[in-house]
Amino acid sequence: MATQYSIKLAISLISSHFGDLVAKVCECLLRKGSLTLADITRFTELPQAQVKNCLLVLIQHNCVQAFSIQIEGGVGAAPKVITQYTAIFDNILHRMRFPKFLTIVSEELDKECEEILEGLFQHGRLTLEQIILRAVSNQNEGNSTVQDAVRESFVRIVSSHYVERCPASEPFLAPPDEEENPTKKRAKSARLAEEIETLEKRAISAAAPLESERFAVITDTGTDVKSGDRSGSRFLDTAIGEKRKHEALEMDRETMATICEKEVLWRANFEAFIRRLRHKACVANVRARMDDGACTVLNAMLEATRNAESRIKTENSVPLSMDAILAEVMKSEGGRSMTVERVRAALGQLGCRSSPRGAEDSHSVDLRNIIEIAQNDEMESIVLKRYGRDAYRIFRLLSKTGRLVETDKISDITFVDKKEAPKILYNLWKDNYLHMEKLTSQGSKQSDFLLWKVNRSSLWKQILDEMCHAALNLSQRLAYEFEQEHEILQLPREKRVGAQGKRFERIRKVKHLPRQWYHCLPQHSLCGLGAKGPATSVDSSGQEAELAYSVL
Repeated sequence: MATQYSIKLAISLISSHFGDLVAKVCECLLRKGSLTLADITRFTELPQAQVKNCLLVLIQHNCVQAFSIQIEGGVGAAPKVITQYTAIFDNILHRMRFPKFLTIVSEELDKECEEILEGLFQHGRLTLEQIILRAVSNQNEGNSTVQDAVRESFVRIVSSHYVERCPASEPFLAPPDEEENPTKKRAKSARLAEEIETLEKRAISAAAPLESERFAVITDTGTDVKSGDRSGSRFLDTAIGEKRKHEALEMDRETMATICEKEVLWRANFEAFIRRLRHKACVANVRARMDDGACTVLNAMLEATRNAESRIKTENSVPLSMDAILAEVMKSEGGRSMTVERVRAALGQLGCRSSPRGAEDSHSVDLRNIIEIAQNDEMESIVLKRYGRDAYRIFRLLSKTGRLVETDKISDITFVDKKEAPKILYNLWKDNYLHMEKLTSQGSKQSDFLLWKVNRSSLWKQILDEMCHAALNLSQRLAYEFEQEHEILQLPREKRVGAQGKRFERIRKVKHLPRQWYHCLPQHSLCGLGAKGPATSVDSSGQEAELAYSVL
């Protein structure tokens, strides 16, 4: 959902991470949609070589997807295939959430997995061989034991679906079937706009690897990435014929492991992280509204089916049988004391839907309802802080009702003075928090009635835009403050005394990051970055505090 200030925030992120040239190309794609290289060059008025380098940087860091599409030629000319580029808006905004993603991996896995993810955040895309070499260079050790440990950690993080194979570099989008029935075409054109896939979504879907290959990883332990020595390859002592078969299979496995290690590119799987954060938000909301039992059951169900969800914004959790729910609940410390009756009661609190599945019923949770309740609470809290208690009661009534309500009726139900109610309603309507309709009564004496309701979809879009605006302002203010205090930050330790020492400590606390990955991001760098090579230039001068984006 790209809004005015969310686009500005995305451009600001790209500018702070990669410089103004890359940001200019990214802004062109965000505002104008999918474009060819020639179109981007024409709109940005940059040399084509610079545009190519900017696109390579954005592709390397998963912010742009290239794709081929067939277009009609001129009069009497055959159709031709062109390459277009589209910006991946969500992936750009995810860059501000990197510290949260690192925290998730650190808590669920271990430090080694966190370092692998940190390298992928820093360089965008890496092969397993590059990940191993990076780990070896950081530890100043190159023995096979260290390399095998990195391979094991890599398998763990891929198995958790936090890292995935990179998409195809340039998928081809087939044109629509020209021989399709015209009646079907008319039916399709009558569908709702949100059901029609855009060109950008088609490109991203076409580039995605097959689900069976997306998290497939083959490694060979005991291999030194520098020498290529496979000391870990072993063969069983069997008969000659069986031994030859085993050797052939072993050679095939080694070949596949070599290809997986040296040629397959990997990247962070943002979908898995966003799904994880979404689940945490649902669990936190249930804990605040219900009790620990319902929270434990919901968390167990989401943990058991996390990798089975096909979409991020799924409306219902994956169905589970009662036995599967009980088995997962018993794994947690709080769930070991829960009886079957208590689990059933918790499922009732969560409003679980049961459906026949095989020999027994399965249960799923309405996640959409939990998210809507959380969104309503957020909107109501904003109204309370901005407009006061009376406006909060009015807004809450209209939000719960979900339909048009007349002014006097609103005043009577909320106990708001009849003279104040129209003023409050008008202020909320003026700021696009309410939708208003005017009706004229038919009769001997005509009079106008004003009806009000909450338009949730447009209001939530506006609130998101306001949040992006706040994040953008805060990040720009922090950047300005750091620039003003640049000389103080460069002071040597012995001169940090008195007033200057206090200024240094103040700015250091604001600038401090819980994770030290952020300064490793390539700043203002276009140094020959190819589609497969890692970032080669690092500049720590463009640090920004994650605090600037915590409001999101």
